[in-house]
Amino acid sequence: MQEQQPPPVIIVGAGPSGLATAASLNLHSIPYIILEREDCSASLWKKYSYDRLHLHLDKQFCELPHFPFPDSYPRFISKEQFISYLDDYVSHFKITPLYRRCVESAEFDEETGKWIVKARNLGSNEIEVFKGRFLAVASGEACDPYTPEIQGLKSFPGLLLHSTQFRNGKAFTDKNVLVVGSGNSGMEIAMDLANHGAKTSIVVRSPVHILSREMVYLGLNLLKYIPVNVVDSLMIMLSKLVYRDLSKYGISRPKEGPFFMKVAYGKYPVFDVGTYSKIKSREIQVLPAISSIRGNEVVFDNGKAHAFDTIVFCTGFKRSTHIWLKGDGYLLNDDGIPKPSFPNHWKGNNGLYCVGLSRRGLYGASFDAQNIANDIKSLLN
Repeated sequence: MQEQQPPPVIIVGAGPSGLATAASLNLHSIPYIILEREDCSASLWKKYSYDRLHLHLDKQFCELPHFPFPDSYPRFISKEQFISYLDDYVSHFKITPLYRRCVESAEFDEETGKWIVKARNLGSNEIEVFKGRFLAVASGEACDPYTPEIQGLKSFPGLLLHSTQFRNGKAFTDKNVLVVGSGNSGMEIAMDLANHGAKTSIVVRSPVHILSREMVYLGLNLLKYIPVNVVDSLMIMLSKLVYRDLSKYGISRPKEGPFFMKVAYGKYPVFDVGTYSKIKSREIQVLPAISSIRGNEVVFDNGKAHAFDTIVFCTGFKRSTHIWLKGDGYLLNDDGIPKPSFPNHWKGNNGLYCVGLSRRGLYGASFDAQNIANDIKSLLN
C-alpha cells in the first residue's frame, strides 16, 4: 500500500484570507490543508460581528479571487449577504477546513526542509502534528479581541462588552452607554445604540478623518492615477466642505492625510453612515480619553465624571502569531503585521507566507492569496 504524501501547503485560518488562498491553490491543483480554531469558516463574520454591519467599500473592492459577487448584490454588501457569499465560495471551491484545531506552534525544520505545525484538537484535546513545505499565515488582523487596562475597571458594576459581543442596541433603550473607540466599529455601534434610544456617549481619544463612502470611492479610483498626497488634499477639502468644523463636537482632524494614514499605520478613516448627524444633534455625546473608573462613574481626562450602565469596548484586536510562530525573524513583527513593505510584504523565508495582514482589507487579501499561489506553483514546478 502506497504511503500518502501530506499536502505541501498548510494554511492557518479559515477566514476570508485563508479561503482566498485555498481557492487560488485549487486553481493550480496544489493540495493544502486549512487549520481553523473555530467550528466554522469566517467565524468573525458569523459569530463575532454586529447585526447592522455592511462592507464599507464598494463590492468591486471586496471580491475574493476567481468568484464574483452575484449581480443582484447592492454596492454595499450586508453581513448576511457576505456570509452567504463566503458559504458559496467554500462550496464552489470544495474547501474543507479542519475545524477546532488551535495552532500551538509552527517551526521550520532545517533537516527536512518542512514546517512542523502542532495544533490542539479542541474536540479530543490531543496534539496533532502536520508537516508541509509551505506555511501560509491567514489568522487575520482581527484575531484576539483587545480590551485596554484601565484603572478601576474591575470596580465597574455594569455590563462590559467588547464589540465582538455586541449585536444590536435593542436591549439598551434608555440606558447610559459608553462606547470606547472611534474607529468604524465604534462609530457604527454608537449610532445603532442611539437609534435604539440609548443615551449614548463615545470616547474619541485621537484625531480622526471622517469621510463619506462616496469620497472614499472617489479617492480609491483617483489613487490609480494621482499621487496619494494629492488625493489626500482633495479628501480633506471635501471633508471640510461636508462636515465643517468638527472641533466644536470634540473631534479633531489628523495632520496626515486619510490614505497616507491607512498605508503607513493601518488606520482607516471613519466611513460616515449616519453617526455624524447624531453627533451634530448631540444624540451622541463625544468625550475625551478615560482617566479612571470608580464604580459606575467614568472619569475622563478633562476631569469630568459621568455614570454609565454599560461600556462597549471597540478597541480592536491583537494578533497572537508571535506566540506560536517560531524562528521567523523576517516576515512578521511582534504585533503580527508584516515587516517588509507593500508590495513585498506577503513572502518570507523557507516557504513562509502571510495573507490578509497588510492592512489593505479584502482587496489586499485577494492580492496576497493569488501571489502566494503563483509563487508556490513556480517553486513546485
